Amino acid sequence: MKHPEPTQTPTEPTTARPLSGAEIIVRVFADEGVDVIFGYSGGAILPTYDAIFVHNRDNPDRPMPLIVPANEQGAGFMAAGYARASGKVGVCVVTSGPGATNTVTPVRDSLADSVPMVVICGQVPTAAIGTDAFQEAPVAALMGSVAKHVFLVTDPTLLEATIRTAFEIARTGRPGPVVVDVPKDVQNWQGSYAGKGTLPIPGYRKRLAVVNENELSADSARRFLDLLAAAERPLIYAGGGVVNAGAAAALTAFATAFNIPVVTTLMGIGAIDTMSPLSMRMLGMHGAAFANYAVEDCDFLIALGARFDDRVAAVPSRFAPRAKSIAHFDIDVSEINKVKRVDFHHVGPLATALETIVREGRGRAALPDYASWNAHCAELRSRHAMDYDRASPLIQPYYVIEEINRHTKGRAIIATGVGQHQMWAAQYFDFGGPRQWLTSGSMGTMGFGLPAAIGAQFAHPDTLVIDIDGDASIRMNLGELETVTTYDLPVKVVVLNNFGDGMVKQWQKLFFKGRLSASDKSLHKKDFIRAAQADGFRFAKRLEHKADVPRIVEEFVNFEGPAFLEVFIDPEACVYPMVGPGQSYDEMITGDHIVGRSEPGAVKPPDSSEMF
Repeated sequence: MKHPEPTQTPTEPTTARPLSGAEIIVRVFADEGVDVIFGYSGGAILPTYDAIFVHNRDNPDRPMPLIVPANEQGAGFMAAGYARASGKVGVCVVTSGPGATNTVTPVRDSLADSVPMVVICGQVPTAAIGTDAFQEAPVAALMGSVAKHVFLVTDPTLLEATIRTAFEIARTGRPGPVVVDVPKDVQNWQGSYAGKGTLPIPGYRKRLAVVNENELSADSARRFLDLLAAAERPLIYAGGGVVNAGAAAALTAFATAFNIPVVTTLMGIGAIDTMSPLSMRMLGMHGAAFANYAVEDCDFLIALGARFDDRVAAVPSRFAPRAKSIAHFDIDVSEINKVKRVDFHHVGPLATALETIVREGRGRAALPDYASWNAHCAELRSRHAMDYDRASPLIQPYYVIEEINRHTKGRAIIATGVGQHQMWAAQYFDFGGPRQWLTSGSMGTMGFGLPAAIGAQFAHPDTLVIDIDGDASIRMNLGELETVTTYDLPVKVVVLNNFGDGMVKQWQKLFFKGRLSASDKSLHKKDFIRAAQADGFRFAKRLEHKADVPRIVEEFVNFEGPAFLEVFIDPEACVYPMVGPGQSYDEMITGDHIVGRSEPGAVKPPDSSEMF
């Protein structure tokens, strides 16, 4: 599995003077190719902040801008958005105590979605740890269960090697967030700078080497091809691991070589061009009906970098019920047979495995012909297409996204909060490639969209970045509107306003007899336009009339600079299709405007053990 490498030339190992621990941290950042840092200051991290200032003053040709958000959670999500959009390690630097605890959610979110990030937390001086000192928090204990790894640096001579190792762990294998807790006295310590060296972590490196060196053999490729040859209706099920592995091109080549349709998870969106004739879009709880029906109909399921999670395979025994064989490719051995038993698996670099299969396949006398299966999938796409009430006088959220998509044409980076708007964006936007879709998948963290969009804009300054958000979700990190204008970022923000927690209300209507307990919160008084204007947005408009949608959307997308658009959508608009909790795809609810295979039965309420 290949990962982005540091882009800068390592600093010369010899220095004219001893460096402080803070300066060493910044030197390692430079060696690792860090080009932007997100963080919020405070007493315990001031030495490092000062070192960043001095570095930027003295190195105008390779600066590391320090981007200051409204709070540390925003900084963490900005670093995550940068990492998701670029494939590089995102960097977040915060102070001790509440600064560190405010990053717990972004760290957990990044672990759940396999996002590479390094978080540097200031800490009280070593001698004060454990005394309940001012702004002290047990970072190692708090982060230990939500990060890929945590370091507490108490020996300053190991600081440089520790920071380098943090980057190594974050970017290698299954990527994830690494937290380094650095006491203030360690930041102020003076010592030499080696310019190289990492910590001895033999167990991790050995496990990593075993996986990275496990190339798919020709014999294994032939066994896979035998399964493929025996199939009449193969289907690729691609997850976020395809994107993380940099294997999107290899997936497209593999699918094209054998003419195999592809469904993707929420995190796998963009692994194949959604406009490709082989793309069957997103599967799962709110996946396209035709994608889920393809899963129902396939006889050979090929899982690539996917983990059969509950949003896809809520009832594992009934998932892909007609599949005679299942193959699973992943970088993490713990995912194999964890949820669904498989007939073939490979744990190793994904891109090279797919390339090997394609190469071996070309050596065969004849490749399988899946023309009839592809014709069947095309019929599924046509008959069970996404649709909604196009005649409604109210503004439908799907219509708004379709209009934006008409301008972006699959080239924009789309970030989202969490809720109905997230699913509508996943369903109705086109994506030409990977790392254009940024969303909180496993954790489902409201407030993710706006700061993630900011991070993505720093990763791709010349790309159109749009945050599709909801009125409830954007409130979680509304303060980051000012961050957008402070740094004059051309981020576009859309708030689909249905006055409350739309997804929660949808579930309450379906499963709790319409009792809207706390889901509308009576939050109807927020004037988002005035809030955006107060934060410096020169373009801040509200859409209330359907006839105005095309004109205002065009103005919004084409505006040069930050733009904010609030849309009063139909408050009764729901996300369909929907596979209820504890149900399988044959019980999918398609709503009034998407054609299902059969008349929907009674909505089955979840039992007490089933998740939201």
